Amino acid sequence: MIVSTTNDIANYRVVRHLGLVRGITVRSRSVLGNFAGAVQSVFGGKLSIYVGLAETARQEAFDHMCEHAAQRGANAIIGMRYDANEITDGITEVLAYGTAVWVEPA
Repeated sequence: MIVSTTNDIANYRVVRHLGLVRGITVRSRSVLGNFAGAVQSVFGGKLSIYVGLAETARQEAFDHMCEHAAQRGANAIIGMRYDANEITDGITEVLAYGTAVWVEPA
């Protein structure tokens, strides 16, 4: 699956638009994760516990979006974006979305 944040892909032309596709995940921090994050924050710097959680959530949403596009018969996604919202304290939704298309070499 080719995925692009732009509305075109170099050396390819869009021959069919297949519509909006999305992938969503909802993640929470564990008690141990919160404790480790609090300890890391005391010393400052990169909070690797939270970086890992954010990266896992984004990857999961991205993978779901690609699966959705494949189900629609796409071989590419253009205009891909992420969005995230905190549902409640410690629980975050991450959304990956874009336009499913079929592309061919130009």
